[in-house]
Amino acid sequence: MLRVGIIGAGKMCQNGHLPAFDKIEDCEIVAICDINPARLEQMKERYPSATLYEDFHAMIDSENLDIVDICTPNKIHSVAAIYALEHGINVLTEKPDAINASEAQKMKDAAEKSGKVLMAIRNNRYRPTTKFLQKFIADGKMGEIYAGRCGWIRRRGIPGWGGWFTDKEQSGGGPLIDLGVHLIDLAMYLMGNPKPVTVSGSTYSKFAHTSYSKTDVEDLAMGFIRFDNGACLQIEFSWASNIPGDQMFVEFRGEKAGSRMSGLDRKFEIFTEEYGSCMNINPMIDDYNCPPHHEQNIRHFVDVVNGKCEPDFTPEQGVNMVKILEALYKSAELGHEITLD
Repeated sequence: MLRVGIIGAGKMCQNGHLPAFDKIEDCEIVAICDINPARLEQMKERYPSATLYEDFHAMIDSENLDIVDICTPNKIHSVAAIYALEHGINVLTEKPDAINASEAQKMKDAAEKSGKVLMAIRNNRYRPTTKFLQKFIADGKMGEIYAGRCGWIRRRGIPGWGGWFTDKEQSGGGPLIDLGVHLIDLAMYLMGNPKPVTVSGSTYSKFAHTSYSKTDVEDLAMGFIRFDNGACLQIEFSWASNIPGDQMFVEFRGEKAGSRMSGLDRKFEIFTEEYGSCMNINPMIDDYNCPPHHEQNIRHFVDVVNGKCEPDFTPEQGVNMVKILEALYKSAELGHEITLD
């Protein structure tokens, strides 16, 4: 039985992570840490046999844990992950991996030194449409994918105004680091994880005046990423924009076919040509009547810890992701394209 310690018992943990671990037979939640005493009282009712802590250092020092699951504000992800890895514990963390590339690299180094598993949540990789398109691409039916476009744009949807989401010191940024990590990763995953070489971006904060609470992050980010194989990816992420409505999408342009996955209206289309005529294909795949994507992601992590399979996410992918996010913010600040190491 794998002994699991939880760090951060907020909504994401309660609605996504805890239900997943509850369903995994060889995992037991034995310790829970949160700085909010009232939240710990809720956890005491839910897991009466678990030991409760307000300091994750004390939890890691005191418990003989196999897994630490981190669901805290972004700033704490790397700090808690590194401490757990240095104590020989496997780590799963919510996205983003870290708030800057330096911290992400430290996480990777700590994982390699410890020999333990380090994975960050990438739940969109486990959608049925993702698996279908991954095989469609692997079978050569799209040909070379040379360009992509992804975005998650909201008309109005700034999360936790005045809380840690809109405090750059704790979050690292706005919709780019909150939403962008999901779909940039999904696009790069399906493109075969090419190495990013240059990025260019712009960010805007046009809705902060509508709140009296602290808001020092962007509400819109747009950008462009070039990869070492010549492919490119156009991105757009917003918490608030004057647009017709919310959208979430990943599009690809391939030599033989193109595709569009649209998460909010549940559309998945492939665009190709047969016998000299353009043709649209609409695979009938249900992304919603299946095990939750967080559950599938966490099951994969546990299988990796148990040595049942190879990880489909590596710490290096996490470092590359945070490098992209950091460079996009830097490009927006300096007004020119940034070259990555």
